[in-house]
Amino acid sequence: MKQQLEQVFVDILKDLGVTKPKVVVEHPDDMAFGDYTTNIALMHSKDLKEKPFILAGKIVKALEAKELPNIEKISIAGPGFINISLDRNFFSQSVKDILSKKDIFNFNWKKGEKVIIEYTNTNVLKPLHVGHLMGNILGESISRIIGISGAEIKRACYQGDVGLHVAKAVWGIQFLVKEKPNMKADISTQTEFIGKAYVFGANAYEDTPAVAEEIKKINKSIFEKSDKEITALYEWGRQISLDHFEVLYKKLGTKFDYYFFESEVADDALKIVKEFLKKGIFEESEKAIVFKGEKFDTKLHTRVFISSEGLPTYEAKDIAHAIRKEKVFSADRSIIITANEQDDYFKVVLAAMHEINPEVAKKTKHVSHGLLKLTTGKMASRKGNVITGEAFIDDVEELVREKIKDKGFGKEEAGSVVTKVAIGAIKYSILKQAPGSGIIFDFDKSLSFEGDSGPYLQYASVRAQSVLSKAESMDLVPKVGLIPEETSDLEKIIYRFPEVVHRALSEYSPHYIALFLTQLTGTFNSWYANNKIIDTTDPYSPYKLALTQATKKVVDSGLNLLGIEVPEKM
Repeated sequence: MKQQLEQVFVDILKDLGVTKPKVVVEHPDDMAFGDYTTNIALMHSKDLKEKPFILAGKIVKALEAKELPNIEKISIAGPGFINISLDRNFFSQSVKDILSKKDIFNFNWKKGEKVIIEYTNTNVLKPLHVGHLMGNILGESISRIIGISGAEIKRACYQGDVGLHVAKAVWGIQFLVKEKPNMKADISTQTEFIGKAYVFGANAYEDTPAVAEEIKKINKSIFEKSDKEITALYEWGRQISLDHFEVLYKKLGTKFDYYFFESEVADDALKIVKEFLKKGIFEESEKAIVFKGEKFDTKLHTRVFISSEGLPTYEAKDIAHAIRKEKVFSADRSIIITANEQDDYFKVVLAAMHEINPEVAKKTKHVSHGLLKLTTGKMASRKGNVITGEAFIDDVEELVREKIKDKGFGKEEAGSVVTKVAIGAIKYSILKQAPGSGIIFDFDKSLSFEGDSGPYLQYASVRAQSVLSKAESMDLVPKVGLIPEETSDLEKIIYRFPEVVHRALSEYSPHYIALFLTQLTGTFNSWYANNKIIDTTDPYSPYKLALTQATKKVVDSGLNLLGIEVPEKM
């Protein structure tokens, strides 16, 4: 309906003489003003040299002449806002349409398009920290939104398995070898040791010049595979890291189609940079090879692509990796998700890519997320000097476990509820913010069952299912038959779901879905409190059940797009 109205308004404005109509149709904040509103009369009054109120009258007259279905009332408010109210049949038909869908909505907006989306991008021999957690959660949600639009979606994880960070960890493992866990130790214990070794090596690299030189030699040795002992330690740590990542991916509900590694593109990175050095894209500088971004755009800066030691940097490998991805899966769009700390970095890399392979650069989109902080502002953790993803999840799970300990769950059932509620709380807290915005995670608010939280949304779905199950036991069936005369606020919100998903898709912004679900569930809970849904004497009870079922279907579909599972009980 929104798209239909926008197109009709475009046509009307063109007929009135506007050459380039700008039309935005929105939902008014107050439902008393109708279901849609637009300020096009105010926007284009100067173009047509008309007073906004007079122009609004002409637009309304033209709209009424088109006799569009499902429009009950068109009015003008204030200086020239046009408000539109939909008729009763539209809302009941919307409920019927929702119930006709399968469990999960599917749209065909991007049918035939191929998209590869790269996210999480961990580094082996370093813990998966909360930054990776944010990237994973945002990337998985955007993947699901693109997938529901009908596009063919491939998920990719590009992992750093070479570089100074690896050498620092290997040096630390050598130094702390007596603390190295037994091979039979659980994977979390082994990962924790590797994280400790990395921190130790990283501090030594910064504090002791002699150690820094040792680590640089280790880095080169790993790259060349010239030392068997170092290679063995590296391969052990690499595999432990990868195995541990998989444990966390499973808990987060992510399964990648492709795993790419930095080490696989190092040789190609060198060749590409040296080839385009000859063509003048790169320059030599103090034994290194650099890309002077400011020569191509004054807003850019210079970055090193081959170090003075002759090794390819992240920048060079990202170029080779982008070209490699194109060969593996030729996509129409290639999306990369990282922290916003890398915004300037990617501007330079994409500028260099544009000079090397403009087709790949053109289809590549960088989407960034902010940083996560606690309400205390501290990032320290009992498991290290930074918050690991595992430690963060464990802390939230422990709080959920404490909340539900007296709810009568069996041990296995409680474990499932704890994980789903904890992950749901974390994901909602991250996804309710616009991408790029920082997150301040408040444990108490994030786990509240009474407000702006993931558990609140999950509980609304569980509550709706409880109503439907009780009705089924009484042989009451949801049905769009006899409908109440008055349209409820719940009906006036629930039909907007496709619009919200479309906007989230267009802007790579799952937060629109998160905020919509909060509004929807809040309205449902209010409607639930003020209506007797199950009543064998009420002729409208089947419709109320249908509206309950439709609400649950939309909530569940929306939560699925956020990557949030709903427990059977809460």
